[in-house]
Amino acid sequence: MSTPIEKINQFTRRELSESEVYLFDVILCDNDIDRDLESFSESALIQMQKLFIGKTGIFDHNLQSAGQTARIYDTELVKSPDKKTKDGRTLLSLKAHAYMIRTDSNLDFIKEIDAGIKKEVSVSCSAGRHLCSVCGTDKALSACNHISGKKYGQKTCYTILDDIQDAYEWSFVAVPAQPAAGVTKYFKTASVSVPDAELSQLLSELEQQTRSEIFTLCRNQALPVSKALCTAAEKMDLRELVQFKKSLLEQEHSLSQADVQLADFRQK
Repeated sequence: MSTPIEKINQFTRRELSESEVYLFDVILCDNDIDRDLESFSESALIQMQKLFIGKTGIFDHNLQSAGQTARIYDTELVKSPDKKTKDGRTLLSLKAHAYMIRTDSNLDFIKEIDAGIKKEVSVSCSAGRHLCSVCGTDKALSACNHISGKKYGQKTCYTILDDIQDAYEWSFVAVPAQPAAGVTKYFKTASVSVPDAELSQLLSELEQQTRSEIFTLCRNQALPVSKALCTAAEKMDLRELVQFKKSLLEQEHSLSQADVQLADFRQK
């Protein structure tokens, strides 16, 4: 049986070591009825189990190569007999094993995954059939009289996605169509999960670290670290802090570029 690093190295140009990669698990989708009143059939999930191997992870379904951040090296189907879909079926989830390369530039992103900030995901794929859950009509071919969200007897009307033609990518998003889709646990070089009790501590440490970095950036740019700024930063959540830090880094980069251009001008 192949190890995770052996499976990963099928996608790389050179063999990577375990210390070079960051591994984590993510629930891509399941067979429950989602916010769009759609549900993947079990056969669709089986098809996607193979199709999503090797697919890249990006942000907000933005199909730019610069946004590629992770790749799936393996998948599995997880049946949860103790959990049911909204219409009473046994929950079946498509779980992916993904990897990222550990670099200086993505350390903050890895911390955000560990702290549960970057968690929710959404998949992009093509379904050949869109079936009415009440009568089985393929809505891609003809219409029926059943309305999604309404009950007909004991059956709730929704669209069953079946016959998956292709899987394109999976994305980190703020609000996924499927509420259960997201990162389930993380790995270092071995499969070590973070207990739920530690997440709040990780989050608190990350917030304090980000605030400290913001104050340092302000000092570097000769901006006054005023009482008002300190008070505002203390009230920011992690998402707001990260965005504020990003804007300060962009401003610092702009200032450094201006200094370089000015130095070039003086030399001329």
